[in-house]
Amino acid sequence: MIVDCAIYREGHRSEGPRDFSDALDEARAAGGFVWIGLHEPSADEFDLVAQEFGLHPLAVEDALKAHQRPKLEVYDDSLFVVLKPVVYEPQSDTVSSGEVMIFLGDSFAVTVRHGEGTPLKAVRQRLEREPDLLGEGPTSVLYAVADAVVDHYLEVATELQNDLEELETEVFLPDSGGSRHTASRIYDFKRQILEFRRATGPLALPMSRLAGVGTYGAPVPFVRDGARPFFRDVHDHLTRVNESVEGLDRLVSDILSAHLAQISVRQNDDMRKISAWAAMAAIPTMLAGIYGMNFEHMPELRWEWSYPVVIVVMAVLEVLLYRQFKRRGWM
Repeated sequence: MIVDCAIYREGHRSEGPRDFSDALDEARAAGGFVWIGLHEPSADEFDLVAQEFGLHPLAVEDALKAHQRPKLEVYDDSLFVVLKPVVYEPQSDTVSSGEVMIFLGDSFAVTVRHGEGTPLKAVRQRLEREPDLLGEGPTSVLYAVADAVVDHYLEVATELQNDLEELETEVFLPDSGGSRHTASRIYDFKRQILEFRRATGPLALPMSRLAGVGTYGAPVPFVRDGARPFFRDVHDHLTRVNESVEGLDRLVSDILSAHLAQISVRQNDDMRKISAWAAMAAIPTMLAGIYGMNFEHMPELRWEWSYPVVIVVMAVLEVLLYRQFKRRGWM
């Protein structure tokens, strides 16, 4: 579905004609660019766009099928960038991801969105309120979309940090019980972090190329050199997000280890208590077993005080064992 199509001249919007080729010609003649937004387009819809703008067939295939990793690819006539916006659902404490594909070329920008996360209408409205930034051409579209996606990463990382603190409280709460439920929550949380990492981790290299940091100092085609400081800002935010994700992953692994250690300690305590009670039960069982063998010639069988003496001996031994186990913390 085509969401929006407009021509931008000197940072200001004007409605574009319905025919894409006419819009592109008009934008080039006016020294501006055309921005087309699509949401989960059909093959027929996108084939028309691809033909008019000369998009590479491999990039077109990726944009239609979706399920791509964040990446940046340079073709002869266009630049292709894949971003994965994420959405945090507070009701279910889950993270889901969508996809935004951006094609940049000479005087055009085409954005293709899959999923419901991070609608680009707000990004377009923000740019239209900043004509100086929008006047930088198609590069401003790529920057604004990347900036919105990465800034939302920071919000999701904060939400996950809050969830992790709740999980820590549950794990280290004395006599919390429900170990199976707690272990399930920890595992589910680790899966949410993995889903988040799939969106943020692979994006580091494309942002490094756009920002021109590190060993990736070569200019990227169709991206203005003057935009590098803006992309460095996005790269810095993404670095913070990736560090936060790494920290969350380590912490949740430590929490899982601590939880399993607590279960092991509780099991050892239970085994010690069972062993102590078994030892206490062994004494009367042994004495009763001896005097229940029904042999004719046994000492104390005909002694008048045999029964009470045996009962007293059992009781004394039980008390001694109980005090001993209690002193060692087994009871």
